[in-house]
Amino acid sequence: MSTASDAAPHWSDWRDMAAVVTYHRHLKRTVTIALTVGTVFFVMNQLTVVLTGHSTALTWLKVALTYLTPFCMSNFGILTATREPASHTLRCSATAARNR
Repeated sequence: MSTASDAAPHWSDWRDMAAVVTYHRHLKRTVTIALTVGTVFFVMNQLTVVLTGHSTALTWLKVALTYLTPFCMSNFGILTATREPASHTLRCSATAARNR
């Protein structure tokens, strides 16, 4: 059962974004997605190279990017879903100022 104090954070300014992506429920979800998707892609694309001993620094960079990409994309999805639009008051005053 969630309470008001347990509500997920929202953001409207870039300075609030860190609080959203580091919120424990969001972070747990994005890390789980990154590990799941990254592991599937690692197995499909790099496992043979690593197991045969032919991996290079470039291979390990690709492995890191394989996990980093789904982590970033899932965070982008969370940021998109939790964005609060500018307040209605600001929009109304801006519209009024343009109409003068």
